[in-house]
Amino acid sequence: MPDLTGAVWRKSSRSNNGGECVEVADNLPDIVGLRDSKDPTGPVLTLSPSAWVAFLVALKGKTLTH
Repeated sequence: MPDLTGAVWRKSSRSNNGGECVEVADNLPDIVGLRDSKDPTGPVLTLSPSAWVAFLVALKGKTLTH
């Protein structure tokens, strides 16, 4: 399991208060963590910084609907 000591978790500025949020920790040098805000001690998906950037670029090319 990757070392997430020092991770600073934040929610998207687009999150609402419905409780269905993803948190990201992108302050670590070699890893980006994603977790469910309702379960902060649960599993964490980890990505390399380059994979995280590719994910964000792909999202920006899509129209998100609620």
